[in-house]
Amino acid sequence: MRENLHRFFRAARGVGVHVSPAESIDAMRAVAQVGVSDRAVLRDALLLTLAKSQDEKLALGDCFDLFFSQPEPRQDQPEANNDDAPQDADRPPSSGAPSDAGEGQSPEGLGPLAQMLLSQDRNTIAAAIASASGAASLSDIRYSTQRGIFSSRILDAMGLQRLRDDLDGLTTTNPAQAERLRAALDALREAVRDTVSQGLALYAREEAENLRNEILRNAPLARIERRQVTEMRALIRQIARRLRERYSKPRKRQRRGHLDVRRTLRRNAAWGGVPFLTAWKRKHRDRPKIVALCDVSGSVAQVSDFFLLLIHSLHEVVDDVRSFAFSSHLIEVSEILESKSPEEAMSEIMSNVGFGSSDYGSSLVDFEKEFMSTLTPQTTVIVLGDARSNNLDPRADILRRISDRSKRLVWLNPEGRLAWGFGDSEMPRYATFCTVVRQCATAHQLERAVSDIVATYQ
Repeated sequence: MRENLHRFFRAARGVGVHVSPAESIDAMRAVAQVGVSDRAVLRDALLLTLAKSQDEKLALGDCFDLFFSQPEPRQDQPEANNDDAPQDADRPPSSGAPSDAGEGQSPEGLGPLAQMLLSQDRNTIAAAIASASGAASLSDIRYSTQRGIFSSRILDAMGLQRLRDDLDGLTTTNPAQAERLRAALDALREAVRDTVSQGLALYAREEAENLRNEILRNAPLARIERRQVTEMRALIRQIARRLRERYSKPRKRQRRGHLDVRRTLRRNAAWGGVPFLTAWKRKHRDRPKIVALCDVSGSVAQVSDFFLLLIHSLHEVVDDVRSFAFSSHLIEVSEILESKSPEEAMSEIMSNVGFGSSDYGSSLVDFEKEFMSTLTPQTTVIVLGDARSNNLDPRADILRRISDRSKRLVWLNPEGRLAWGFGDSEMPRYATFCTVVRQCATAHQLERAVSDIVATYQ
């Protein structure tokens, strides 16, 4: 049971439940107390010792049901005698060896696997498959393309080569028995394939999810299919969570960097210059202050959701953030983002100002009239948009004044660089007054850009 629990811990990690070595030890102690005979009690014990949230409890419960739907590897002999009689462990019980009714008992000299298949003892076969799965290290499976490899390993561990020799012999001496054995072998192959598929669902889920997330991270936001929107939102939430974990904690002052020699000598003058007390040069860090302007017009409607999700995360990472959304006109949305969940906030913002025809010039006029006083020499201004103003006056002069009043002006554009300056794109004109201009066509690029912005204040 110990090895089976280790495999279960690996499967639990695969479904997103973090199982530390200490937690696995606690779980094994709990199992030792409650035993394994009652699966309901065993399930409750594992959930109590491993799950740390309701989501983890649900995921772990599903994992338990799937994992323990298979029989445990059979242990006919004590562990001390396993090496002495390895063949006996694969031999079916003597009471379970009936043969085909028309053929009498199984011929003498058949291998353990042939006798097991002819006995049609399903419990014995299932236990043998479980034992062979452990010998073939099925818990190492990671990709669907490995199904054939692990199926072959399991069959080889069960003695497929000896079974083939038995089939060759029976074909000439007992054709009916050979046909029956072939049918049993086909059923065995199907059972092994099912076992491997189950192992793939248990152990490869984390790897598959990481691969899927990596593909989504590098997929253009504007080309996300409808069926992928939910997955992309979940990925953006993961990015936001990483930003919170990385930057929301207070920065500790550490004694490292360059030694301030003058201050150290002055501080230790009473001891004849012996540096009992040291002084270090510290670089001054501005208090974070961010102003975010997000385009939610129809031309970027498909990526506006993801932009707003990231802006929502900024309100949880940085204390002083003011956010604005615009299409043909501009409104402040800071209070909406701070007081409501991401889904509710995005819905309200898009209903108020989203999906309109973009007019950057008019939106910049609105900002200059009502919110220019929010800018200080410590402010970083972030503009998220495609800079397409429908051939209207872009009012680049206002953007220049915004740049002059702020510390930095960062423009994040979801379009590819080759599209900048073509059609109604005013990106080249706006870029003149920007400190940083970045293409943010993918979730990965968006994460790096926002992370770099927040990191400058750490």
